[in-house]
Amino acid sequence: MISRSILFASVALTFTAALATPAVAEEGMWTFDAFPAEQMRSEYGWAPDQAWLNRIRASAVRLTGGCSASFVSGQGLILTNHHCIASCLYENSNDTDDLLKNGFVAANTRDEKKCAGQQAEIVTAITDVTGDIKSAIGTMTGEALIKARDARIAAIETESCTDLAATRCQVVSLFGGGQYKLYTYRKYSDVRLAWAPEDRAATFGGDPDNFNFPRYSLDASFLRAYENGKPVATPNHLAWSPRAPKEGEITFVVGNPGSTSRLFTQSQLAFEREVRLPMTVAVMSELRGRLIRAMEESAQKEREGLDLLGGIENSLKVYIGRTTALNDPAFTDKLAQEEEKLKALSKGNAAIGDPWTAIDGAMRAYRANYTALRFTQPSGDLYGYAQALVRAAAERVKPNGERLPGYTDSALPLAEKRLLDERPVYPWLEDLQLGWSLSKAREYLGADDLDTKLLLGKESPEALAQRLVSGTKLADPAVRKALWDGGQSAIEASDDPMIIFARSLDGRQRELQKLINEQTGGPLAAAGAKLADARFGAYGEKLYPDATFTLRISYGKVGGWAERGRNVPFATTMGGTFERATGNAPFDLAPAFAANEARIDKSVTYDFVSTNDIIGGNSGSPVIDRAGNVIGAAFDGNIHSLGGNYGYDPLLNRTVSVSAEAVQEALEVMYPAPNLVKELAAKKR
Repeated sequence: MISRSILFASVALTFTAALATPAVAEEGMWTFDAFPAEQMRSEYGWAPDQAWLNRIRASAVRLTGGCSASFVSGQGLILTNHHCIASCLYENSNDTDDLLKNGFVAANTRDEKKCAGQQAEIVTAITDVTGDIKSAIGTMTGEALIKARDARIAAIETESCTDLAATRCQVVSLFGGGQYKLYTYRKYSDVRLAWAPEDRAATFGGDPDNFNFPRYSLDASFLRAYENGKPVATPNHLAWSPRAPKEGEITFVVGNPGSTSRLFTQSQLAFEREVRLPMTVAVMSELRGRLIRAMEESAQKEREGLDLLGGIENSLKVYIGRTTALNDPAFTDKLAQEEEKLKALSKGNAAIGDPWTAIDGAMRAYRANYTALRFTQPSGDLYGYAQALVRAAAERVKPNGERLPGYTDSALPLAEKRLLDERPVYPWLEDLQLGWSLSKAREYLGADDLDTKLLLGKESPEALAQRLVSGTKLADPAVRKALWDGGQSAIEASDDPMIIFARSLDGRQRELQKLINEQTGGPLAAAGAKLADARFGAYGEKLYPDATFTLRISYGKVGGWAERGRNVPFATTMGGTFERATGNAPFDLAPAFAANEARIDKSVTYDFVSTNDIIGGNSGSPVIDRAGNVIGAAFDGNIHSLGGNYGYDPLLNRTVSVSAEAVQEALEVMYPAPNLVKELAAKKR
C-alpha cells in the first residue's frame, strides 16, 4: 500500500534533492511538460507524441487524500485503489453496517456515498514561473527569503485562479528551488464512492505481503465526481481494457508521486539515518502496540481502529525499508560517489560556489531544533481541527501575501472542506493518539524542558488527553463551522478546552517555524537553487525533479526480476489466491471469494509487476498501455522499492499493480455491479 498517508512522520522540510546524473532506462518520474520522448524512443523504438500525452494528462486525477486515480468513463467514474478510499468506507460504516469489512456496491448513482474531505483534481495547465519568483527572492536569505518567496507564490496563485469554486492553483518548487511551476487544476469537491470489494480481498496477505511479490490483492475501487449534485461529464477519459498484461510490453504509470529525496546531500542523508528515521520507527512502533492492545478490548474498537492500524503498519514498513537502504554501504557509497562527481564537475564555478557547505550548516541547525519542532505538534483529529481553526482565524485577517502556507486564498477552500466535512470521531482513538504523542514529547524533550511544561503544565499526558477529548465539542461539524465563521473573535472567546490548548501552543509553534525558516529553510532554498544550476550545467536540463505530489509520468515494461538465484514471475493469477490461503488471518479468503470459487476464472491475471518508477502517492495511478488504454492500477512496490525514496535500481525496483482483467472479473462475479460493467463498456478478454 504505497500511498496510504505516512503518518506521524515528523514536521517536514522541503530538502534539496534531485537527480545527480541523467536518468537511465526506466528511471524517472517525469513532468508532463518535459517528457523525455527522445530518450524513450532510443530505448524502445517508440515514444508517445504530444497529442497522446495531452489526452492522458486530461484523464489523470489527483485525490487530495494523498492518492492518484483516473477517469474511466464519460460520467465521472474514477478508478483508484481500495486502500485510497478505505477511510471513506470506514467513515460511512457503523456497528451494524461495516462497509470496510463487507465492501460496497451502489445499485445506482443515488446510492453512492460521499467521501469526506476528498477532492478530485485534473491538471489543465503547467506554467513556468521561475523567473518571477527568483526575481522576488533576489539576494535575500534566511526567513526573509522564505517570506518573499511565499508572498509571491500566494500572489501568483490568487492572480491565476479567480474561480475558486471550480479551479485550484498551486505553485510548486522543483529541483530544490531551481525551478517553480504553476499547476492549474479543474477541481471537483464532491466525490462519492461507487464500488469497493471486501477489505480482505484488497488486504489478503496483510502486512506480511505488503511491499512484497507475488501478491494476490484486489486493491481497486471506483469513485465518482459530482458537481451541482450530478455526475460530471468527463469526455476526456481512459478506455477500460480488461485484458491480461503481456510480459515485456510497454507500460506507463501516470499519477502524483508524493515525495522523493534522491539527491539529499551527505549531511541530509546522515540526518535521515541518524535522527529522523530511528525516532520515527521507535515512536510509531509504540503507537502500533498501544492501538493493537486497545483494539483487543472489543469488536467495536477493532472495527473503529482498523483503518488507523493499516496506515501505521504501512508507514512503519516504509520507514524500516528506508532505514535498511541508508544502512546499506553499497547503496550509500553510490550516492556519495554521485555527489563527489557533481562537486568535481562544478569546481571553480564562482556562480555556484559551495552549496554543500551551506547545507551542512543548515542541517546542523535543524538537528538542534528538530525535536522541539516535532513534539510540539500533538496528534489526533480533534487537536488537528483545533489547530486549523486557531491558525485560520489568525491568518485570514492578514493580507494574502503575509499568511502561512495552507491559509492563502488559493488554499482556503480545501482547508475549509477538510475542516467542515462531516466524519465520525471516536473518542477512545483520539484519547489514545493524543496521550501517546504527549507522552513521547515528555520522553524525548525531558520532564523539565520548557516545551514539555508548555504542553503538559502539571498534568500527566494521559490525564491531559482525557480531559481535552472528553471536554471538547469539536467532533460536531456545526461547532467547527460556527468557530470558522466567527473568526478571530469566536476563537478568542471560546472556552472549548481543545481550542484553549491549541491557542496555548500556537505562539511557540510559530516561533519554532520562524527559527527553522531562518536557520534551515532559507539556507536550503538558496543552496537548492545553486545545486540545480550545478546539475543543469553538468548534465543539461534532461533531468526529472524530485516528486512533489504533482502529476508525473513514468515509462517501463512488464517484467519480473531475478533474486537469490530464482526468477520472480511477472504476474499472479486469481487461482493462486486459493492456493495461498491458509484459513488464518491475514491469509484467510474474503467471503465473496470463498462463496464464488466455482465461478471465478482462476486463469485471470491478478497482480503484475513492471519496471515503472513510482513512490508513495502513486497508489491508484492507472497503468496505461501503448494504445493509451488502462490495463491496471498501481497499488504497491516490491520490497526493493522502499529504497526508491533515495535512488532507483532498474534490476530490482518494481511497481505492483492489480490488473483491469481481475477488476472486471470482480465486477462480474464476486461483487456484481452490472451498471458499472455497462458503463465501462468492455468485457473481460
